[in-house]
Amino acid sequence: MSNRSGFSGRLGFVAAAAGSAVGLGNIWKFPYETGENGGAAFLIIYLVCTFLIGFPVMVGEISMGRKTLADPYGAYNKLGGRKWAIVGLFGVICGVMILSFYNVVAGWAFSYFFKLSFGDLLTSTDFGGYFGNYVANISDNFFISFLFMVLTAFIVARGIKKGIEAAAKILMPVLILLLVGLIFYSMTLPNAMEGLKFYLVPDFNKVGFDTIYKAMGHAFFSLSLGMGALITYGSYISKKENIISSAAIVSIADVGVAFLAGLLIFPLVFSQGVEPSAGPGLVFITLPGIFQTMAAGKLIGGAFFLLLSLAALTSTISLLEVPVSYVVDEYKWNRTKAVTILAAGIFLIGLPSMFSQGASELFTNFIHYDGVSKDFLSLIEDVFLNVGLPLGGCLMSIFIAARWKTSNMAAEIEQGNAGYIGSFVQKFIDIVITYIAPVLLGSIFLLTVMQKFFGISFF
Repeated sequence: MSNRSGFSGRLGFVAAAAGSAVGLGNIWKFPYETGENGGAAFLIIYLVCTFLIGFPVMVGEISMGRKTLADPYGAYNKLGGRKWAIVGLFGVICGVMILSFYNVVAGWAFSYFFKLSFGDLLTSTDFGGYFGNYVANISDNFFISFLFMVLTAFIVARGIKKGIEAAAKILMPVLILLLVGLIFYSMTLPNAMEGLKFYLVPDFNKVGFDTIYKAMGHAFFSLSLGMGALITYGSYISKKENIISSAAIVSIADVGVAFLAGLLIFPLVFSQGVEPSAGPGLVFITLPGIFQTMAAGKLIGGAFFLLLSLAALTSTISLLEVPVSYVVDEYKWNRTKAVTILAAGIFLIGLPSMFSQGASELFTNFIHYDGVSKDFLSLIEDVFLNVGLPLGGCLMSIFIAARWKTSNMAAEIEQGNAGYIGSFVQKFIDIVITYIAPVLLGSIFLLTVMQKFFGISFF
């Protein structure tokens, strides 16, 4: 038996894993992608893709972690040897690099909470200019991003039960309560029903291959798959736990928060006659303008950016735990040392991303591809998030099907789930892992590379 520390039970794992999945992507990226891609039709395709592709891949990751009781590198190494361990190490590197820029963006949300609740944000007459000036201000950015990383590190350093699990059990309920409260308020606004109609009544005439591709990609990204976070969390759960039901609850929680975010955002947007396809600027530029027009704008806007900050924190915790688990397992560092050195190192790695929003010409116009100049943050996002994660998920599916074997995965899942072997659910997951996930995730990887780096779009 291993003396590896772990979650106290299913609730702890589900809260932590759901926190890992729920992040800026659910509350920031999902609404604007839905707005850009036709509303309800995108929502339906996203939900289908989450459960047809994301859920089986999540089950695979958790199973690998629990079987090996190891970090991503160690899991691949134990099940497939040193050559396959490179895939696990790639996942760890993706986690490090994603956290390096994710912490910067989380800092923007955290700073906007203070600026909107207690500062001068709502007195602005140009929210685009305000945001541009803010992200180019290194002194403000440095302090708030550093504070966010310290908070993340403090939680992770406390360990699995006292740190990650305890934080998730507080943060997730608070996040959902804030979200539901804001939704009730948004429903009282004029023209809110038009926003709900756009969001909930599908028009499939607007659906093309591009919509399906984006919905499929977002479904995968939003579940935090492909970088080993759920391998890591899976290594902390008991053999008595039901992996299938736990993964189902995490998937439902993830899509549930994204769905609720849409119920909040679109009534707000339509209440002011703003285009729902406002893009990435929806949260930091469009919404402050909407909050400015409200009588309770400071309170509602502050609550929204607090919500965004909490969602970011639940994800930065899991992103940091991936490399921490790796160095603790593979190099036998104690947790405090691992967290301190890695958090400091990742913060430093993130400085070019921080400087790339106008503070430094070098990092703002860092590289040229896809016919345009790209900043450093966009490069890291494209390489490690947009390209790295589907590649990691594709390779994991191939690994389970070709090396570990789905029969061995099924044997692991049956511990805690008697009757799994031979069930419809097993057959469904085996088919997805063996045939569907490698093809679809491989396609996302190739299409994204062609589109992002060579400007070649097939839709």
